[in-house]
Amino acid sequence: MRSQIKKAIIKAVLAKFSNVILPDFSVESPENSQHGDYASNIALILAKRLKRSPTEIAGILKNELQSHLPAKIEVLPPGFINFFINRENLCENLKEIIKKKEKFGAFPKKKDSIIIEYSSPNIAKPMGVHHLRTTIIGQSLVNIYKFMGWKVLAMSFPGDWGTQFGALISAYKKWGDQKKLKQNPVKEMLNLYVRFSRMAEGNEDFADEARKEFKLLESGDKENRKIWEWFRKESFKDFDRVYKKLCVKIPLVFSESFFEPYLKEVVSEAVKKKVAENGEDKSIVVKFKDGTPTLLLQKSDGATLYATRDLAQMKYRAKKWNPTKIVMVVANQQTLYFEQVFRASEMLGYFKRNQLTHVKFGMVLDSSGKKFATREGKLIPLEEVLNESVKRALGVVASLNPRLPQKEHPAPFTNHAQKSARYSKKVREQIAEIVGIGAIKFFDLSQNRLSDILFDWNKMLNLKGSSAPYVQYTYARIKSVIRKSKEKPSNKFKPDILKEEPETDLVRHLMHFAEIVEDSALRYEPNRIAEYLLKLSEKTNYFYEKLPVLNSEKEIRSARIALIAGVSEILKSGMKLLGIEVPEQM
Repeated sequence: MRSQIKKAIIKAVLAKFSNVILPDFSVESPENSQHGDYASNIALILAKRLKRSPTEIAGILKNELQSHLPAKIEVLPPGFINFFINRENLCENLKEIIKKKEKFGAFPKKKDSIIIEYSSPNIAKPMGVHHLRTTIIGQSLVNIYKFMGWKVLAMSFPGDWGTQFGALISAYKKWGDQKKLKQNPVKEMLNLYVRFSRMAEGNEDFADEARKEFKLLESGDKENRKIWEWFRKESFKDFDRVYKKLCVKIPLVFSESFFEPYLKEVVSEAVKKKVAENGEDKSIVVKFKDGTPTLLLQKSDGATLYATRDLAQMKYRAKKWNPTKIVMVVANQQTLYFEQVFRASEMLGYFKRNQLTHVKFGMVLDSSGKKFATREGKLIPLEEVLNESVKRALGVVASLNPRLPQKEHPAPFTNHAQKSARYSKKVREQIAEIVGIGAIKFFDLSQNRLSDILFDWNKMLNLKGSSAPYVQYTYARIKSVIRKSKEKPSNKFKPDILKEEPETDLVRHLMHFAEIVEDSALRYEPNRIAEYLLKLSEKTNYFYEKLPVLNSEKEIRSARIALIAGVSEILKSGMKLLGIEVPEQM
């Protein structure tokens, strides 16, 4: 509807003010529903150009628009044009939701393609809490862009190359304990690396040894290759276990080592095209004319860097996929680095600068405001945090509904095909896992990604606050009411039945779902969807407080069942875009 209104405004402006260059203008959804379902500032912008009263221009456009849109149109001071969509059209939107279910709002398939790179941990270390934001923001953007009709290439760029792996190989040869490594490979790898790093502090012999072992690895030494490949294999198994808990799937994994054969070619090309030049110490650098700090491409000893590998992957992506856009979901701290890499990519002719976007985000902090990623100098495994959330969620679920069965039971999901399947987990534990993992994801995704976030268990698992459990419980409550009604939601209801203020407010809010998804994609802001779902849940619970469903007259009851069924579909779809499941019962 927003798009329809915008097109109608453009036509009206061209028809009535043909001598003016069409300006940028907005069509927004007012916070106050008394100001309409949509409002536009077009008259205010035109007034400055035409040197006429905004209300006069708004009145002219109103008369032109009135016959072309299914809405009552009003002009409000100082010149906003407000649109009140007809009830029939609002209800048609609800009927479409009931008909299309999870496909409602999905955009047509596009030819455009987008690479979204996210969650790129280093091998030989567990995934830490500091990997949380890139992983879930990235996966949410993958889901959103697929919904928007884009061809999405979800990609990870794990670190598995460089001198640090020479250090790890050296540590393994010195102190490696086969029994410990087999019991907990990744944890023991981290212990070995930390031990070596501490010994290397102020001891150049250790640093030389690390460089020597990495040089052997680079040259194809069989022993070092075998050790390194084993480290990689165990690390990826560890990553996959965490991804499974988070319901994250990254089909394309190109680690740093993959691009090793391409590095000399990239450096040579950069020099040949005069993008790069020799530095003072025989290194090779990229200098930027606008004062952006120099980018080191190759060290004086011929060693390459992370930036070299990033440029190699840019070239590879351009040649293999030629995507419309590339999005890198990486922390705020890398802002300067990515500006350098993006600029260098443009200078080399791989991509235009406007095709490359750094989706940055703040840090995860503990309740005292300190970096959550460290504990006495040690990494905090993300899996530990996820397990703790599920454990806490189990207490919430148990107190909320003590009658939940504790024996093997059909899974509490919305997919009817799964109803006959039986799972080994107890129902309460299944729901606790959905709620616990969902709580962590929603807590992150509901906040401005640019800001640092304070990790707060109480807010995450609050059934009455801005949380996943609040939205999940709203959904589960709707499904419970529909089950009790023993009535299949139908889109045959009459529009004039849903006339009470809590009903019309819900129907209006449902209309904006696809627009919110579109805005989230354009701005790379999943929090817009989270905020929308919270408001939808609030409006739904207010509706329950004010109006009966099961105890209302037959015709009204059917219409209200249809209304809450529509809400449940949008709650499920919206949470799915955020990568969060919703349980049938709770």
